[in-house]
Amino acid sequence: MHARVVATAAAAALGTATLFSPTSDARAGEVGKPLVIAHRGASAYAPENTLAAIDKAAKLGFSWVENDVQRTKDGRLVVLHDDSLRRTTNVEKVFPDRAPWKVKDFTAAEIARLDAGSWFSPAYAGVRVPTLEQYMRRVEHNHEKLLLEIKNPELYPGIEQQILKLLGNEGWLDRRHLERLIVQSFSAASVRTVHELKPALTTAFLGKPPVTQLQRYARFADLVNPSYGSVSTGYVASVHDLDGPHGRPLRVFAWTVNDAATARKLAGYGADGLISNKPDVVRAALVAD
Repeated sequence: MHARVVATAAAAALGTATLFSPTSDARAGEVGKPLVIAHRGASAYAPENTLAAIDKAAKLGFSWVENDVQRTKDGRLVVLHDDSLRRTTNVEKVFPDRAPWKVKDFTAAEIARLDAGSWFSPAYAGVRVPTLEQYMRRVEHNHEKLLLEIKNPELYPGIEQQILKLLGNEGWLDRRHLERLIVQSFSAASVRTVHELKPALTTAFLGKPPVTQLQRYARFADLVNPSYGSVSTGYVASVHDLDGPHGRPLRVFAWTVNDAATARKLAGYGADGLISNKPDVVRAALVAD
């Protein structure tokens, strides 16, 4: 276990901002309840990873949203979950001869031509895949907070540095914004790289490391974020028993929780956050519990 005194002193020496606290968000529900994060925006109600989805989350009263970041052929960062454009755009119609329609094989200008809303509902026809710049500006406009996932970093060498540069250019690496930002990935190497490049930033590992390996992850990750089906009371307690790189107990955000019964169960396990396509359903369950 990390020595909390030592870790806290190290964090102070780095001049880190006051790190985010799950229970400090007034919109999370009652004090002591898990934070509710809108997964890819309010993605049950608007096309995922679009400006419309984070606008919908804001209208529902949620300040934390989650997104996914990938890179285009010409080096632009875009907000999209899959490494292919096929599922959530009309790329097959616009570029029928470009299978398998990988994000990395298209320029940002080509992607900007695609309809990223009609697949979800005719009401969202014409919605576009946002660049990360566009996305960050809308998050700022909405006064939201962001759980940013680096998607498929093995496909995009150097994407960690590029994302941090863009976040800095957009003003998201100052003391005030660091309290509103978490960067996560399924790649431990990617999370470690982000932590080494920007030690003040809150970071999260997506997945469920064995309990015997948690101390290693605690050197570079502030949160461990597993699938909800893999979580137990004992696992959450094991995570909480360790301090992360900023001298705070590790936290657990579970994904993807979309129904009341699961939300209550995970809250009972002691999860600090629940990532949901239906954040309003989860919030109602937690408030009523």
